Amino acid sequence: MSANPPHSETDGDLWVFGYGSLMWKPGFEFLEQVPARLIGEHRALCVYSFDHRGTPEKPGLVLGLDRGGACRGIAFRVAARLRHDTIAYLRGREQTTNVYREVMRSVWLENAARERVSALAYVVDRGHVQYAGRLSLAEQQRLVLQGHGRSGNNRDYVLSTVASIEKQGFRDTQLHQLATMLHDAHAARHPLQDARDA
Repeated sequence: MSANPPHSETDGDLWVFGYGSLMWKPGFEFLEQVPARLIGEHRALCVYSFDHRGTPEKPGLVLGLDRGGACRGIAFRVAARLRHDTIAYLRGREQTTNVYREVMRSVWLENAARERVSALAYVVDRGHVQYAGRLSLAEQQRLVLQGHGRSGNNRDYVLSTVASIEKQGFRDTQLHQLATMLHDAHAARHPLQDARDA
């Protein structure tokens, strides 16, 4: 993690690309949010969580941007005057174990102008001990069901991300499959509660 703000456009407004919890809980002030697409990396549950959604003894599993493909998410525009405070906040939130690389990436805004902007993004460091790589859905489910950290349980994290993706009008096939498995596992453990909620 660099000690200085990302080098690009250091005096203008800051764009931040959210693809996981930042989509539904940004935690910083912004001027606008726009659906956006990043090319060259994809959203994946590829990071063992030792902090926010798990512990080193019982890790959870959280999202990272991993190489290849594309990712739809949300680009947030932050006022220039809040650039440094926002970056400091994001580093405190995302970089507790330095599993991500803080980078600037081109993202395409899905608005009328279809413009391309340079946005701050957090890409997984494949050399980090917390990089999980490509896991089977069964292994993802096991880790998510056991994961609980200082930001809450791992199941809520996954389901909240899926709900945010659906709100934007698209699907993430693997995350949606996992969400179905998590719902089924919950129903099997709590049949009476699920019957009341129906």
